Amino acid sequence: MKRLHVHVAVENIAESVRFYSSVFGAAPTVLKDDYAKWMVEDPRVNFAISNRGGAPGLDHLGIQVEDQGELAEIDTRLRAADADTVEQKDAACCYAKSDKVWTFDPEGIAWENFLTSGEVADYGKDTFDAPIRLRD
Repeated sequence: MKRLHVHVAVENIAESVRFYSSVFGAAPTVLKDDYAKWMVEDPRVNFAISNRGGAPGLDHLGIQVEDQGELAEIDTRLRAADADTVEQKDAACCYAKSDKVWTFDPEGIAWENFLTSGEVADYGKDTFDAPIRLRD
């Protein structure tokens, strides 16, 4: 079963952790100095916040999948819709190791579709910030 992913850039981690812990009725499942994540079951969402120097607000959306078949299915649907995609294998980001398929929606919002395979000790550097929309 897939899970919606939302990542929000924030200015103050502690203040935002307090707020979102109240919203979700639970403490984060991952809590670092610059990052927090809630794996909420109702609604089924992977909700993350970070203060890594980006402008506050929506950073990206995505779909977390449970196996390679689901990731391939999403990639196939995006390509059928003529969306530009970028694949990342064994990416280290957000304290996790993942295979990813990135795209941007027509408004320029990044979508990270991913399968997590493990944890990493630091935030990691395998993010994708460059626009991949080749057709304007």
